[in-house]
Amino acid sequence: MPLPYLNPDRTELLFETASQRIMFIDGAYGSMLQSYHLDEAGYRGERFKDFAHEVKGNNDLLILSQPKILQAVHQAYLDAGADFLETNTFNSTTISQADYHMEDLVNELNYEGARLARELADRKTLETPDKPRFVMGVLGPTNRTASISPDVNNPGFRAVSFDELASSYKQAALALIEGGSDVIMVETVFDTLNAKAALFALDQLYAEKGWRVPVMISGTITDKSGRTLSGQTAEAFAYSVLHSRPFSIGLNCALGAEDLRPYIEELGLAAPATLISTHPNAGLPNAFGGYDESPEDMARVLREFAQSGLINIVGGCCGTTPEHIRVIVESLGDIAPRQITLS
Repeated sequence: MPLPYLNPDRTELLFETASQRIMFIDGAYGSMLQSYHLDEAGYRGERFKDFAHEVKGNNDLLILSQPKILQAVHQAYLDAGADFLETNTFNSTTISQADYHMEDLVNELNYEGARLARELADRKTLETPDKPRFVMGVLGPTNRTASISPDVNNPGFRAVSFDELASSYKQAALALIEGGSDVIMVETVFDTLNAKAALFALDQLYAEKGWRVPVMISGTITDKSGRTLSGQTAEAFAYSVLHSRPFSIGLNCALGAEDLRPYIEELGLAAPATLISTHPNAGLPNAFGGYDESPEDMARVLREFAQSGLINIVGGCCGTTPEHIRVIVESLGDIAPRQITLS
């Protein structure tokens, strides 16, 4: 018998909303935070001004050092019409924070990241009670891969073990849930073994606590070969993780919407009883590492996804702004979601 949901009323509302209409994820956080052009002192803020190591580039740290900036980004996406507000915790695991010597902040980063999003999502729901907002606790892929050796001279070497990944994910997930996340999103999966470690960790956590929250899973197709970095097709990726009975499965990042279309369709055929999500980049990166696809162009492509009955949940990844999300919401809001039977 499945464990009960931690927040049954909110979870029931989530399932009900998803059955009635397409739901919308917010857009890129890295792109928006970079627009503030913070220097080293900006990343540190007052609290970390004397920290012994460089922290510039640690966007997750801004949860603690520049919460007002993060709140402004969250608010912009809510005002654009996003249903799901992501936590800014893509790198908030001990494995990823080790790059900045900030492993001891992981609990606080995840808890505060979720709490900030929860506060704003609840406030927006009070303004628009007919459009409830939900907090998506983000577990990123980490900067290690469990399937591939980083040493070309030693193909059997691994920079991280399954158990290390699971332990790191479990710690982060608990803090995300305690901070107020409605769902946990295992996202940007480039190595399905990493994702399986996250799912294993969530199963362990739920069994220990006696409750669960819905889980969303989103992989990334790294190029036009149609495969993840660890070599799986979209279909194989789906079959590798559907045992966890996720609330949704999808693809994000790496490619723009147009290039993702065949793989979203493939994913839907492999998972006929599961919600399908996609939050693609705003096109492919240009020579300067930026993204050029306009909100209107991106919305036009995603509208065709919706009209073809391919998607239930949609948003944006790298290069997408609140304006992208606003136009996508307006363009797709009148289209019914892909039909499945939720269980």
